[in-house]
This record gives sequence, C-alpha cells and structure tokens, in this order.
Amino acid sequence: MTLLSNKRLLITGVSTTDSIAYATAAAALDHGAKVILTSFERDRERTVDAAARLGPEIEVLELDVTEDSHFTRLTGEIMERWQGLDGALHAVAFAPRSALAGDFLQADAASTQRAFHASAYSYAALARVLSALAPQAGGSILGLDFDASGAWPIYNWMGVCKAALESVNRYVARDCGPRRIRSNLIAAGPLHTRAAGGIPEFDRLTEAWEARSPMPWNASDPSPVADAACFLFSDLARGVTGEILHVDGGYHAMAANLEHTGPREDPAA
Repeated sequence: MTLLSNKRLLITGVSTTDSIAYATAAAALDHGAKVILTSFERDRERTVDAAARLGPEIEVLELDVTEDSHFTRLTGEIMERWQGLDGALHAVAFAPRSALAGDFLQADAASTQRAFHASAYSYAALARVLSALAPQAGGSILGLDFDASGAWPIYNWMGVCKAALESVNRYVARDCGPRRIRSNLIAAGPLHTRAAGGIPEFDRLTEAWEARSPMPWNASDPSPVADAACFLFSDLARGVTGEILHVDGGYHAMAANLEHTGPREDPAA
C-alpha cells in the first residue's frame, strides 16, 4: 500500500507546471492519491494544460476563492464525483501590487482587504468544504506559508496576510479537530514560481537563503515541499495539527551567518 492510497485530494492553485501545487499533485498521484484541481477562470487554460501533464483523468473545477458561492458549488461537485474528500491543499494567495511594492504605510484599505480575503480568509472557507465532505476517519487541510515571524524587507502586506493565515490555521485546527480533521501549514523557502514573479525584488530573498540557510536551497526545486505535503496528507501525520512545518533548508532556525557570504556548492551535485 502506498502512502496516499485511495486518498481523495483537492489541489488548488495549479496555474503552471512550476508551481508548488503542481509538484504536490504529481507527488500525491505517485503515492496513490486521486486528485482534482481547481482553477480561477482567468487561469483555466493554463490549469487544464497542467492537468493534462498529470494524466488524462484529472479534472479541473472552477474556484474563485473570493466568491462564497463558488465554495458551495465546489462542495456539491466533489460530492457528486467522489461522495467525500480526504484532503485539500490551499495554494492560493493574491495581493494587488500596491500592497506588495512601495511604502507599506501608503497601501490603501481596499487593496489590503482583497489580499486578506484571497490569502487568509479563503483558508477557512476551504476548511468548510473539507469539513462538509470528510469521512468519519477525518481528513487533512494544508496551506502554503512564508514564515511570518518577522518583517521582511520586501513582501509588505502579503507578509501581514501570511501572519493572519498562520493564526487562521490555529483556529481551524481548534474547530476541526473534534472531527479528526487536521490543519497545518508548510512554510517554504523562496521558490521560482509564477506567484514569486509578482513579488518585487524577489531575488533578494533567494540571495538571503544562499547566504544563511545551513543546507543548500534550490529555488527551482519545489519537490521537497511537495514531499512534505504528502506526509502531512498521510495517516503518518495523524497526530499533527495546528503546526507550521518549515521546509526551507533550515533558514528559519539560523541567526546571522557570518561564515558564508555567498552561494555554496551542493556536495550532492
């Protein structure tokens, strides 16, 4: 029996094949899971193309995480197809550029509200879907985080939204725990994805990882994050909830690294 044999998983946020969500879907399929993807209408063509790479049987359902009616419809569509759901990956975040770039204090309220709705509140909305569909044995919801314990030199209001997401995760774990539904986040290191392309000066983050993480960090390889997600979806993680699992090469645990001032060679390369 494989790690995720017969697990029914909903994967959001697959817009390109370089995304963490796509890598997670591929890894989950390799471990025996069944997978359905969701897509924002504007990205549907890209998501359908990515789904075809995963396999001819992979369906794509529409989901705009800022529309409550979409979650209601999604619940019915999954019930019709699978009669239940064992896990869901929340891999959706959005902030208008005015909330990401420029002066933090000058961002307007409307932009920050849009960012919070799409990036943090929607995690609880997806948890409601899983709560309605999970079997008595329970389930697992995962979200993608970027360590919000400090203020980054870039990231601005998205950093605030990630801090909110971390709090939402704890409350989802509290309320869903009695139904054996686990809620966890993965705080990944910086990866070259489509989403990262919208972050001003993103290369400053990857350079920081090269200088400070104790393990080599490959910003072009999402597979360590995908593998961690498969673990958290699996029954091996049945006692883990309300957690933030860092998959970042150990960057989060280090203070200033004075030994290394530039990139290091990977001994495994």
